[in-house]
Amino acid sequence: MKTIKFLLGAALCFYLASCTGDEVKDFMPGSYVNRAGAEFSVASDTLTIELVEGNNYRVDRRTGFNLIRDGNLGAREFATEEWTCAYDPGTQILTELRKGKMLTFYPKDRSLKVGSRVYQKIN
Repeated sequence: MKTIKFLLGAALCFYLASCTGDEVKDFMPGSYVNRAGAEFSVASDTLTIELVEGNNYRVDRRTGFNLIRDGNLGAREFATEEWTCAYDPGTQILTELRKGKMLTFYPKDRSLKVGSRVYQKIN
């Protein structure tokens, strides 16, 4: 009987240790959208964040935009980027490794910020 209690206790400890307990890290994976417009263009961005391994992530950025020339909206154009990122549990920031972009997450608002751009989580 003592052995069974010990094994159940050990299993519970391993289970609890496997939980990250990091609200931001648990929130990060998913898709986020942002729409913006200015005098010369309108754009929509989608960021898709996936855990690769440990604290390493991949972010796929898909952008659709229209240039505005002489007040007329141009044809829709598209661009894609793939970012390799590392998560720092201490600061809870995801950093893009090539250009140093920092992604800050706000689970309560279901959003993230890259510079001054705010993205809303959609899934």
